[in-house]
Amino acid sequence: MSEALQSLLDLLDLERIEEDIYRGHSRSAVVPRVFGGQVAAQALVAAGRTAPADRHAHSLHAYFLRPGDPGAPIVYNVDRLRDGRSFTTRRVVAVQHGKPIFGLSASFQTYEDGLDHQAPMPPAPDPATLPTGEERLRSYPHLPADTVERFLEARAAVDLRYVDDPPFGDYGTPREPHSQVWFRTHGKLTDDPLLHVVLATYVSDMTLLDSVLLAHGRGGWAVGDVVGASLDHAMWFHRPFRADEWLLYDQQSPSASGGRGLGQARIYTQDGRLAISVIQEGVVRVPREH
Repeated sequence: MSEALQSLLDLLDLERIEEDIYRGHSRSAVVPRVFGGQVAAQALVAAGRTAPADRHAHSLHAYFLRPGDPGAPIVYNVDRLRDGRSFTTRRVVAVQHGKPIFGLSASFQTYEDGLDHQAPMPPAPDPATLPTGEERLRSYPHLPADTVERFLEARAAVDLRYVDDPPFGDYGTPREPHSQVWFRTHGKLTDDPLLHVVLATYVSDMTLLDSVLLAHGRGGWAVGDVVGASLDHAMWFHRPFRADEWLLYDQQSPSASGGRGLGQARIYTQDGRLAISVIQEGVVRVPREH
């Protein structure tokens, strides 16, 4: 296991300070606020620790309420909304400086047999044939060195490989609002199903709005031609998967309007099983000229 992955796992291992109350800390992000994927992952950890062991996360719905302060602890308050015969529901509010910064609802279910179908996996190249994240980032001479280093530090725990150029790599001309990345953790994980769901949640916030930027030829936050932030985030976990094995993140944007952009995605295992569906809306604004 890489040192960066162990550091991330330590970050997600929340401190229990009281019944249904947990405390977490933050790490470096590309932007000067708490990374949204971190808050979502930590909130899911808090929810999962209060759910029965035989119930696994099948969905989450979250709202980002305020920018998080990376220099202050985050307190996660869990509300046990329901424990039914098959489903368990939890609500989590993340608090900093006495104010909520994030809210999450998560549902857990016992295993059941049932109807089974899925959308087919789209074509994608073998991840082993693609440049690593570091190789691709360092190939763009227009990116400032400090920006590259911030990206690499923020993503050091994850082997994330773009199929095509990301928005910040090739911008200025609109492209199809569709992007693909392969990802897996830099090292093996334990068999705890919650851990794999939490790691996928963490990564899911890294690239989902890229397709919004592609549609308008924008490079994004790395080059300063848009400003924005996540507004809400939803995930459905359909089938078992491992976050330490290759997962294809197939993303597209059906709409952008009113200063907001919508991204939707499917995450597949390398052998073609649909593991996760994701939807996120974010603020995407063009900076005003003075």
